[in-house]
Amino acid sequence: MDEPELLKLLAEGEIDVLGRITGASNATLYVSVTLDGAATGAVYKPISGEKPLWDFPSGTLGLRETASYVLSAYSGLDVVPPTVLREGPFGPGSVQLWVDSTTEDDEEPADEPGPGLGGMPQAVEPVMGEPGAGVVDVLPPRALPPDWKRVLVAEDAAGDPVVLAHADDPGLRRMALFDAVANNTDRKGGHILRGPGGRILGVDHGLTFNLDDKLRTVLWGWAGERLGDEAQEVLDRLVTDLSADGELRTALLELLDDDEVDRTARRAAQLLRRGRFPKPPGDWAAIPWPPF
Repeated sequence: MDEPELLKLLAEGEIDVLGRITGASNATLYVSVTLDGAATGAVYKPISGEKPLWDFPSGTLGLRETASYVLSAYSGLDVVPPTVLREGPFGPGSVQLWVDSTTEDDEEPADEPGPGLGGMPQAVEPVMGEPGAGVVDVLPPRALPPDWKRVLVAEDAAGDPVVLAHADDPGLRRMALFDAVANNTDRKGGHILRGPGGRILGVDHGLTFNLDDKLRTVLWGWAGERLGDEAQEVLDRLVTDLSADGELRTALLELLDDDEVDRTARRAAQLLRRGRFPKPPGDWAAIPWPPF
């Protein structure tokens, strides 16, 4: 299916909750979505299942998940799976296309988990793409590929040295640019997956578009480096599309506050003006914890 067809399926299809994905901070449900004989797996995050945060307005994480897809799609960076905001079995929330594992011998996800506490389904572990997508990892220094970029040197539980690093990959580079514009405060290695055709995709974008600069990411390998022609072209379009009459601005205003969209436009303009990837700040933690 092409992307418009996928969006229609996600937005209008019947949602069947198969189970709860464990380990998530908020309610995160694995679902099937069916429409006119077509079906897909998806992640449904009901707003009613969001835990309050001190630095983000309550009940907005699903909107930010959806706004992240809108920004990714409009910019042409294409690093976020198709995502819609819609009504679901537990109220409104974001519904995002499931990123399958590309390994042929992977097992199928469980499809009959049974009831759980509070009417929510019990845990189920569908097969997802490899966390880190093979391009982000924590590994011993001697195992670091020669073309990878170091982000952090640390020690493991046994006191042995390890390196947080990532590949010098074009898709990952586009994701780093997206995160800088969206002000992603939670780019963990586990939020980076490899989708169909080897495409690198990012998930879990509820902590984005904050008014304060909060970029936290494992993708600092290009910090301070020149953006390059492709990134500058993307930013040039964004500055226009986020202007008063821009189509992207209109779309984002359906999901975000005016000042959040204004701040996004200023970030894009600032990146374009400086012509370089941002550097880690010195006054707050620049890497999410845990990094995976």
